[in-house]
Amino acid sequence: QVQLVESGGGLAQPGGSLELSCAASGSTSRITVFDWYRQAPGKQRELVATVGNILGRTTYADSVKGRFTISRGTIKNTVRLEMNSLKPEDMAVYYCHALIGNTHAWGQGTQVTVSS
Repeated sequence: QVQLVESGGGLAQPGGSLELSCAASGSTSRITVFDWYRQAPGKQRELVATVGNILGRTTYADSVKGRFTISRGTIKNTVRLEMNSLKPEDMAVYYCHALIGNTHAWGQGTQVTVSS
């Protein structure tokens, strides 16, 4: 099994920045993809960004392209999400996700609030 623990998040003003981190533990050798999802109140959970754990290829939702950057951390089995030029519509609970073969692991979620 894989356990994911997120950190970071909090409050930022519109136009500000925040960084999220996710640390994986357990059977991490089989992780193929790390993702960040988010879920705003009353909305479905949506995919924000993806990074391949082998080649490091990234993909982004159109809504965050050019503002968010996903990357594998310098510490093995960690992934970061750097969020710049934050907008009120970015406010949500952000979840780290990992794909391990045909199974999935989720973090507990971390709140991102964007407000002046």
